[in-house]
Amino acid sequence: MRRYLILILLAVFLASCSGASTSAPTADMNAINTQAFATVNASGTGTAVASLPTETPTPLPTPTYSGPPPELPPTLQAPGLAQGATPHTYISDSCEYLQAKWNPNNAAPGTIVMVVMFHSIEKGVESVSDPMHVGAGDFKRIMKNLHDFGFQAISANQLADFLDSNAKIPMRSVVLIQDDRHSAENYNDWFRPYWQEWGWPVINGWISWEDSIRNQVLPGNIALGAEGFVDFQSHGYVHNTPMTDASSDEYIRTEFERSKADLQQNFNKTPVAIIWPGGGFGVRPVAIAREFGYRLGFTVNPRGPIMYNWVPQADAATGTFDIAEGPVGDPRMTLPRFWPNQVIPNLDVARVISEQAAAYAAQNKPTELLYYDLVCAPTLGPLPAAVP
Repeated sequence: MRRYLILILLAVFLASCSGASTSAPTADMNAINTQAFATVNASGTGTAVASLPTETPTPLPTPTYSGPPPELPPTLQAPGLAQGATPHTYISDSCEYLQAKWNPNNAAPGTIVMVVMFHSIEKGVESVSDPMHVGAGDFKRIMKNLHDFGFQAISANQLADFLDSNAKIPMRSVVLIQDDRHSAENYNDWFRPYWQEWGWPVINGWISWEDSIRNQVLPGNIALGAEGFVDFQSHGYVHNTPMTDASSDEYIRTEFERSKADLQQNFNKTPVAIIWPGGGFGVRPVAIAREFGYRLGFTVNPRGPIMYNWVPQADAATGTFDIAEGPVGDPRMTLPRFWPNQVIPNLDVARVISEQAAAYAAQNKPTELLYYDLVCAPTLGPLPAAVP
């Protein structure tokens, strides 16, 4: 540009020095200089602007929550539970509960379990009048309807892990329990078809009393246990006298100690569940069961289906032979069971509760995750990532 300016000035000078006969007006040097400077300056300025680096946008800071931890939502209240029953929780530590609930590798919210109680299954009849038992036709309908509704059978250990830490189980699970001692033929006739077709185990409440019945059925039952088809759990030693708060410590301890030893010796397993003999239980029997390592207890009370940290219990007796679980204060040791004639009518109840629980969890997820981040993560760390 400077060379250009010099050439312009030289041209002007030469023009002024040409013959006087020319009639062109005298050039205004100040105007020419000003114009030349403006041209050069404008050109230079344009070059300078073009060479400036492009400005990188500064990212906005991530908003931070500065208020107090949010209030956690109340326990889900669901319709369809038995009269007098309400959901009871059993995990007092909110951080422990939320960590297990929202761990993506655990059971999804809304996972539900129906526990079903069987005694004898009557051959050759469709139905029976005694609600404790079930006819062959009704039994087959129960199993078919459970499967049609998407339920899958699980073992006692699977249920214990689910209730303790929300371990993953099928979204709709069922626990099949047949009380008392039965021959291998009984299991082969009634439960083996579902074991072979669907992989469904059955739990047996095994009575450990030494008598002729035991001697007769023990060998066949040992073989079933070794196969993994029948999951043997405690149903007491003497069995016929229920354990209650009126029982002596000696009697209660004998019931657990001898039953546990029998199962360890003959079935090579340590039981995790007590199917309360005669449906009796109490504060002291539950406490002593915990001392012996039991993680689950099953009553004969049909309160409703169960979920993680959500077990229907009654705080007061609702019938003549009913025992309230609420005062015991350990829902996992006083779990409800459906009687055979109550299963099919409650399948849709379980479905609705499961769907309501899933929707309620989704609604409250932002609040619960914020609470976890503020209160729990500094101690427990962030929630784990999903494992493929």
